[in-house]
Amino acid sequence: MKLAELEPKVYSILKNKLLEIEERLTMVCELLQNEVTYYDWVGFYFKNGDKPELKLKAFAGEPTDHTIIPFGKGICGQVAVSNANFVVPDVKAQNNYIACSIYVKAEIVIPLFVNGENIGQIDIDSHTPNPFTKEDERFLEFVNNEVGKLFE
Repeated sequence: MKLAELEPKVYSILKNKLLEIEERLTMVCELLQNEVTYYDWVGFYFKNGDKPELKLKAFAGEPTDHTIIPFGKGICGQVAVSNANFVVPDVKAQNNYIACSIYVKAEIVIPLFVNGENIGQIDIDSHTPNPFTKEDERFLEFVNNEVGKLFE
């Protein structure tokens, strides 16, 4: 399936005001994990109040112990500081990587902005080496843009 084909489904989930925001985020995670074969874990982390850390708000995949991530630590923590997309084709090549599972081979993290402020991110782990392309980046930027509208 082409990632762009998922855009209307993401949009539909996020616009469903009968559900709480966290429920909608979880549904988006589940959709992505179920429909994209190399998205093995999908989660949304958000800035944890005024603390210099991220807190896991919604995810699909194996449960993780990493529900709080300090800014600067791991791929997610680095994106919280850099405000830039981070595509990791081989997690073993990263010396500031937090291992969530022995099966994870690659990771992509895209920051989520609201009114120019980085409030969180989408994090995707893959058991497939080097699966992420510019199409994934563009698609996940679309997802985050739509999620950001929930917090405006």
